[in-house]
Amino acid sequence: MQQFFLQLLQAVGIQLLGLFGIFFVFAFLLSKLQRWTQNNYSRSVGWKGILWTAWFGTPFHEYGHAVFAKIFRHKIQEIALFQPNAETGDLGYVNHSWNQKSYYQSVGNFFIGMAPMIFGSLVLVGMLYVLVPNGKEVISSLNSTQTILEFFTGIKSALLNLFAIDNLKNIWFWLFLYVSFCIASHIAPSKPDRKGMWQGFILIVISLIFINILTLLLKLDITKYVLSLAGIFSVFIGIFTYATIISFIHFLFTYLILYPLRKY
Repeated sequence: MQQFFLQLLQAVGIQLLGLFGIFFVFAFLLSKLQRWTQNNYSRSVGWKGILWTAWFGTPFHEYGHAVFAKIFRHKIQEIALFQPNAETGDLGYVNHSWNQKSYYQSVGNFFIGMAPMIFGSLVLVGMLYVLVPNGKEVISSLNSTQTILEFFTGIKSALLNLFAIDNLKNIWFWLFLYVSFCIASHIAPSKPDRKGMWQGFILIVISLIFINILTLLLKLDITKYVLSLAGIFSVFIGIFTYATIISFIHFLFTYLILYPLRKY
């Protein structure tokens, strides 16, 4: 019995890590960078400094929620793409309801909470392809990595391509960079988003536990099949890495430029 339990725990753990590991890792990184960047604005020019990027980035954040709410058949009750509130710190919202008896709609809460990161990252990459002449080379550097060393080499190559001399001389590149900062600054799941995500994720975990109990009793190991499905999500590694790079560059910009203005 103990061996069966350990086998079950191992199988479910590996499957969850394979399916959702990249989402949680990059959500953590992007949330940290977003918080640090917004702190740089707040500590120097006040809360209104956040609006410098929020006016453009927040609508993409909220629209991401709305798109995925529709995909998972939730009912959108009210939406505000950009409605800043200095007292609460809120910048926008999407109020939605769902049939709690529906497995599909309930699981959808995880993806709706994660939606700004997924949708926003896709928008960032789309802008890169359309607005930057060598944008394809930037993202290709991040998608062709297999090892840790190749991953960091890919990041270096992406940065060199992104800040190529020809790009730095083009005024449209700097406009693109600013707009990218706007989106990247509001791409991470907020605290309410993360709370909603857990509702769907817990249901996913329970489902995997029951499926694995059944398959292990039948002497079947479905881990390799689940991990092959997880390979579909591997395309997001390059996309999320690019979003993280843009977020990190924005953090550095705000830290270096706004540091002399810090009030505390």
